[in-house]
Amino acid sequence: MKSNRRHLYILASTLAAAGFGLFAYKALIIGFPLLPQSQSTIWNIEAHVAFRAGSDPVKISLFLPKNTSRFELINENFVSRGYGINIVRENGNRKAQWSIRKATANQSLYYTASVRKLERRLVRPPGARGPVIIPPDFQEPLKGAADALLLDVRNKSADTETFVLEMIKRVGADSPGETVRLLLGRESGPKKRIELAAQLLNSAGIAARSVHGVSIAVEQRQATIHHWLEVFINDRWWEVFPDGRSVELPESYFPLWRGLDPMVFGKGASDLNVSVAVAPAHEEALQLVVAGNSLQHPLLKTFSLLDLPLETQAVYRVLLLIPVGAFLLVIFRNVIGVRTFGTFMPVLIALAFRETQLFWGIVLFSMLVLLGLAVRRYLESLKLLVVPRLATVLMVVVLLMMNFSMITHKIDLEQGLSVALFPMVILTMAIERMTIIWEETGPVASIRQAIGTILSASVLYLVMSLAWVEHLFFIFPELILVLLAGTILIGRYSGYRLLELKRFKVMSEQEWSW
Repeated sequence: MKSNRRHLYILASTLAAAGFGLFAYKALIIGFPLLPQSQSTIWNIEAHVAFRAGSDPVKISLFLPKNTSRFELINENFVSRGYGINIVRENGNRKAQWSIRKATANQSLYYTASVRKLERRLVRPPGARGPVIIPPDFQEPLKGAADALLLDVRNKSADTETFVLEMIKRVGADSPGETVRLLLGRESGPKKRIELAAQLLNSAGIAARSVHGVSIAVEQRQATIHHWLEVFINDRWWEVFPDGRSVELPESYFPLWRGLDPMVFGKGASDLNVSVAVAPAHEEALQLVVAGNSLQHPLLKTFSLLDLPLETQAVYRVLLLIPVGAFLLVIFRNVIGVRTFGTFMPVLIALAFRETQLFWGIVLFSMLVLLGLAVRRYLESLKLLVVPRLATVLMVVVLLMMNFSMITHKIDLEQGLSVALFPMVILTMAIERMTIIWEETGPVASIRQAIGTILSASVLYLVMSLAWVEHLFFIFPELILVLLAGTILIGRYSGYRLLELKRFKVMSEQEWSW
């Protein structure tokens, strides 16, 4: 017994020492920041090109960003093993061309750029040479429709500025006229409308181009591509939005490419698509430290989470919070004595609360469990076997979630749409567990465990949603070794739980009076 206890203490001490040692080395010697930066002017933009290669040679082209009046490219990297790569300039755009003679199955190419926001916007010097206007080649009957629209817009405008605004108003209208619908064809999204407006303005002798980019204000695993129009008026480019607003472009909008072509295209590839991820470079200082002379162990960089793709980093920012929640749950159950449904159910519910927010998460979870509990009580009279019963409850939970979303959307309660983020299996098991406890020990014990589950999940959510906790465990994942050591030590704790002290207080008083 003593040897087992000694072994446990040695193991826990070793894990804690290793975790604290690596943490102290990275924080004190290398200089990794302990707190996330509140603001950052450095952003990482990653484009992930995915496709399926056949037997033919593959050639993939991807538009690349370039320096603008608001942003400056610091560095860029390409991840494409076995591919040849060239960067060319074409019609004012930068483009990467990947090529390979033979490739099979699913392929992935990555492009990553670090972008710095400039403190002052660069202004185009006066008198500089303007852009070359290339009129589009409309074919009949589109040419006749374009000429008629241009003539009508010209008659209802006074100068170039009002001509542009009237044109974008016509093209961007929610219910465009018959002429615009003919020119748009089957597509009528913002991208198509902006491209059509640019073509029509070029036909009128006004230099215009469609611009496509992303907003780098917040982290996005799947960034939305925004589209706007640039028109050359009075010796400067003038930004116009799809709804006709001519205002200063939002400071967060970063153009990726210009023109009518898609962001990625190629030959010899099927199912070709591209996704863009955006993340604030809180770790940019880390990259500089890692690359500096003060780093004595290159393996720390080689096996760093910062070297993973941005999409994968975003996943691990969440996954590394699960050990934090699990450790806190061990304290709740084994030290405090809170009873919950399942072992790790509160952790998963807390992760769902991160998407739904706490108040609406508790409301939606409680309503779903109560309704599911009523259905489960009804199923008890049907005498179903365990697996069919669980499958039936699962299907009912999915139907309840679907109806919640539709009803809350109809009454303009958008928070109700987040019910779809709850894990269906966890809801099903919570309903099943609550029913079993209700039958075995009564409704009081069942309701008490339900309250304990929601209370634990709420506290875990409050801790796991802290920005510095996410930052700390992502930058210093070795701290999980410390949590592991603490969990092992608590695993041998067999004393009174805090909530049991009141229950055993009378017994201790009787023994003392005796």
